[in-house]
Amino acid sequence: MKKEDLIALGLSEEQADKVIAGFGTMVPKSRLDDKINEVKDLTTQLKERDTQLNDLKKIDAAGLQTKIEELQQQNENDKAEYEAKIKDTQLKSALKLALASKVHDTDLVTGLIDKSTIELDEEGNVKKGLDEQIKTLRESKAFLFTPENEERTLPKGTKPGEGRSSDKPVSIGAQFAQQANVQSKSTEKTPWD
Repeated sequence: MKKEDLIALGLSEEQADKVIAGFGTMVPKSRLDDKINEVKDLTTQLKERDTQLNDLKKIDAAGLQTKIEELQQQNENDKAEYEAKIKDTQLKSALKLALASKVHDTDLVTGLIDKSTIELDEEGNVKKGLDEQIKTLRESKAFLFTPENEERTLPKGTKPGEGRSSDKPVSIGAQFAQQANVQSKSTEKTPWD
């Protein structure tokens, strides 16, 4: 509001000057609203803390002790479950490595093996318990295993230069090139001369 607006409302000039001078010391409404909201929040927090304190008063020391014991037991169970998962993962990896060259499908054979009888060494390799199970599986389900003592050979001609005789060319193009060379040697004149 301006001084003229205050005079128009019926205040004298002196009264309007006093109002304008006092206006500078007044607190803005937005700041007042912020303080009111802050007080409401603090009041709500105090009520919540009082409720929590009353709830804690209701719980006796034995109740707190049982809650702590429950949490400790849950932590121990979670730790044991985690260690079991790690051991199972290590065992599966060790089995797959041990069976890799002996079987056709490592996942299938790993599923047929009793993992509870297998022991691992410090490095995570199979120490014992696997050879006996492989023997029994080989006798009952021989189709799962690769043949023993049989050298795996690739069919002839799968390696470059293999299967080639020294006097026969490998491809038709090579045969044409060889014939062209023989013909050019036999004729002294070439057709484009």
